[in-house]
Amino acid sequence: MIKTVALIIPCYNEQEVLPVFYKTVTEVFDKLPQYAFKLLFVNDGSRDETLSILRDLAKKDSRVTYLSFSRNFGKEAAMYAGFCNVDADAVAVMDADLQDPPSLLPEMLSILENEDYDSVATRRVTREGEPPIRSFFARRFYRLINRISDADVVDGARDFRLMRREMVEAIVAMSEYNRFSKGIFGWIGFKTKWLPYKNVERAAGQTKWSFWGLVKYSIDGITNFSQAPLSIASYSGIVFMMIAFIMVIFVAVRRLIFGDPVAGWASTICIILFIAGIQLMCIGIMGQYMAKTYMEVKKRPHFIISETNCEDPVKIR
Repeated sequence: MIKTVALIIPCYNEQEVLPVFYKTVTEVFDKLPQYAFKLLFVNDGSRDETLSILRDLAKKDSRVTYLSFSRNFGKEAAMYAGFCNVDADAVAVMDADLQDPPSLLPEMLSILENEDYDSVATRRVTREGEPPIRSFFARRFYRLINRISDADVVDGARDFRLMRREMVEAIVAMSEYNRFSKGIFGWIGFKTKWLPYKNVERAAGQTKWSFWGLVKYSIDGITNFSQAPLSIASYSGIVFMMIAFIMVIFVAVRRLIFGDPVAGWASTICIILFIAGIQLMCIGIMGQYMAKTYMEVKKRPHFIISETNCEDPVKIR
C-alpha cells in the first residue's frame, strides 16, 4: 500500500517557472489527501535565483526539500542524486517546466495502487510545437536504439514516471558513471504501464537542450547500451579488406594479360581518402568506448552536494 509519494525535480536555471510549478503541483496534492507528498528539488548548479527560490519554498512548506550541487553535473546526475536521497513508497521524476503534467499524477497513483504494475511511465504521442527536424531525428533514434540494444526505450518516452520503491533501489544499484536513464529504466525490467499524452509547451523560461546537445545525448545512449557500433567498425574492416584483395587480383591479371599500366590516379586518390575516412570513423567509434571506460575506472563521483536541507543526505556518490 502506498502512503508516501516523493517527487524528484531536477532544476537548472528555472527561476521563472518554479513558482508556477510549485503552485500547480500542490493543487494536485490537495486533491489527494490520502497520500503524504514530498518534493525533492535538485539544483544542478543554476546560475540564476533558482536556489534562493528553493530556500524560500522550503521555509514555508515542510514538504519541500532541496539538494544543491557544487556545480552543474547534468540532469542525469541530478536524477541519480534524487534517487539516492529519496525515501518514499512511490517515487516520481518530473521536469520543473510543466511539460510533465502534474495532473497525470492521480491516474498514475491509481494504476500503481490498483493494477499489477511496478511503474507508470509517460510517453508523448504528439510533438506539436517542436521543430520538424528535431522530431524526425528523435523518431529515428528511438527506432535505432531498440534495434541494436537490449534496452526497451519506447518512442516518445519521458523521464516522467512513477515507480515503486523496489524499482528505485534497482536504479540506485546501477551506479555507472555514464548514465542514460531512459535505457536504465528499460534495462532493469519491472512491469511498466505506458500512459500516453499530448505534448505540452513549457510554462515559462527557455529549454536547456540544443539540437546538438540532444545529438550528443543520443550518441551517449547508443554507446551506453549497445556494442553494435564496434561491430560495424569490425565488419567495415573485413569488407574493405576483401575488396582490396579482389582489386589486387584484378590489377595483377590485367597487367599479365594486357601489359597495361594501371591508369586512374585521381580515382585511386579518391579511394584512398574514402578508406582513410572509414578508418578514422572506426577509430573514433573505439575512442568513444575507450573514453567511457576511462571515465568509469577513474571512479569520480556523479555529484557533489554543497547545500541541502535534507536530513542525513548522501552528499557525494
